[in-house]
Amino acid sequence: MIRIGYIVGSLSSTSINRQVAQGLTSIAPEGVELVELDYSTLPQYSADHDADYPQAALAWKQSIEAVDGVIILTPEYLRSIPGSLKNALDWASRPWGTNSFDGKPVAIAGASVGSIGTAAAQQHLRSILAHLNAPTLGQPEVFLKFSPEDFGPDGAIVGDALRGILDGFLKAAHAHIAQHPGAATAA
Repeated sequence: MIRIGYIVGSLSSTSINRQVAQGLTSIAPEGVELVELDYSTLPQYSADHDADYPQAALAWKQSIEAVDGVIILTPEYLRSIPGSLKNALDWASRPWGTNSFDGKPVAIAGASVGSIGTAAAQQHLRSILAHLNAPTLGQPEVFLKFSPEDFGPDGAIVGDALRGILDGFLKAAHAHIAQHPGAATAA
């Protein structure tokens, strides 16, 4: 069993990227468990906390370390990632020398109502992950233009085109994560 944590880049209760995450969980193949990595209780990061890390930050770091790899589903805010997601990445990388993303394989996708999906945000995110030494899946790139018609009332994917895109992405993410040391092997 491979455990893949997913991070929804938006804290909004109506996040379209949360809908995409729910769709991914509905098509996860046997041998792959998708679990949400929740960072919603993190305060704003400050180096002042490094000597006495808050429990919410310790739990956040432990949740990342407990999975074989991570999928980040990010929206695009002002051509970049949301501040809350950047804050979560800051917490995960500190205190110095305890970067929870070091060597952790990551795959990125994102949905937006705009026609370019989340292309600019994903480029910024790739730059951050490179600095964190997180091997990041290069292909396929998934920049989704969100369409509510692609999802059923239970969150399952009903659009065939979207199902195909996300199925290919999930298979590539699974292969990427499985090839890195420390990842469990699928049964």
